[in-house]
Amino acid sequence: MLDPKLIRQSLQQVAQQLKKRGFSLDIDALGALEAERKTWQMKAESLQNERNTRSKSIGQAKAKGEDVTSLLSSVNTLGEELKEAEGRLDEIQERLHSMLAEIPNVPQDSVPEGASEEENVEIRCWGMPRVFDFQPKDHVDLGLPHGWIDFDSAAQLTGSRFVILRNEIAQLHRALIQLMLDIHTQKHGYEEIYVPFIVNRNSLFGTGQLPNLEEDLFKLKDDRDFFLIPTGEVPLTNLVADRILNSEDLPLKMTAHTPCFRSEAGSYGKDTRGMIRQHQFEKVELVWIVHPEKSNEALEQLTQDAEDILKILELPYRVIALCTGDLGFASSKTYDLEVWLPGQNKYREISSCSNTEAFQARRLQARFRLKETGKTEWVHTLNGSGLAVGRCLVAVLENYQEKDGTIRIPKALQPYLQGRTHFSAD
Repeated sequence: MLDPKLIRQSLQQVAQQLKKRGFSLDIDALGALEAERKTWQMKAESLQNERNTRSKSIGQAKAKGEDVTSLLSSVNTLGEELKEAEGRLDEIQERLHSMLAEIPNVPQDSVPEGASEEENVEIRCWGMPRVFDFQPKDHVDLGLPHGWIDFDSAAQLTGSRFVILRNEIAQLHRALIQLMLDIHTQKHGYEEIYVPFIVNRNSLFGTGQLPNLEEDLFKLKDDRDFFLIPTGEVPLTNLVADRILNSEDLPLKMTAHTPCFRSEAGSYGKDTRGMIRQHQFEKVELVWIVHPEKSNEALEQLTQDAEDILKILELPYRVIALCTGDLGFASSKTYDLEVWLPGQNKYREISSCSNTEAFQARRLQARFRLKETGKTEWVHTLNGSGLAVGRCLVAVLENYQEKDGTIRIPKALQPYLQGRTHFSAD
């Protein structure tokens, strides 16, 4: 959530910044509501001061033995007026809060301007795509003939956009998860955490999935307002909700492996083939909680941590800076990692690493206390995939395939697979 003071003091400037990301801020409605809030706040304060003054007069009059009937009546009248004014003020502030909750984050000045993903900017590339002496297959054609990948059984069990992995590929999927967690905890210094896969509405509001993205969530059909998590970012970031941290405890670096569930609303017809866009998938998530002055530096490091997995697996990739029009709701700046998929002859997203600055912290009420002054400030929160496991599996299958359908196993994964060097097509 944006700083209400920023909205009040720089409404026009904020509107211009949001326009860069394709969001039209209703300046007139917001300005009128803010003016109404100010009027009722001043009225409530004036009534409270007048009530205090008259209450003091009652005490003085009683001490002198004077009749205070009229004074008591006037104080009671003021009390009723104050109650009404405070009620109106609460109502207006609730409306303002609802409006602010639907306003996305302001992009940083360093974010390239653009209207859509076509205007994202490539920052760097790593590795050279392999030159095949045969026509490379995609992961579907590699997995189906051997029963490694099974969409039909998954569709019978549940529906479309689900998958069953069997035998070697199920083991490879598990090995990827273990590798990612080991690298992030043992090399990069993250704390591994096991989290619930079901969260409440408040948690999703805190990280910015609600209210705007509810159609993309799976909601449980009961009275408790529970949802399946769309990403491990939600439970991890909410671990600092309603907390005041000590400045010396920052940064916090957390990682978790979770399943993720998304309805993929608005993506019908896209990536219907294979495992690229599923309703259920798994990720190893990375979350940082940092001092505000360190968040841009943290974004660079978090991104490099995610890149490290791709380098270890020797998978070619590129880093993309998202333009203003392609940013997520809560993000002020985002880098996407895109891995090379020979079967599609293109790069595809495998991680998004974002700095949300204090946007999520205000919604979460997450602060830290300055050691020097004792004052509190909002923390900055960051998140990224380190990595999306299913898409990483796809990348390994397609980049390490041989002409006979054999899949070579990356060296880094071999210790997790009893030293095996390949999966045979036989």
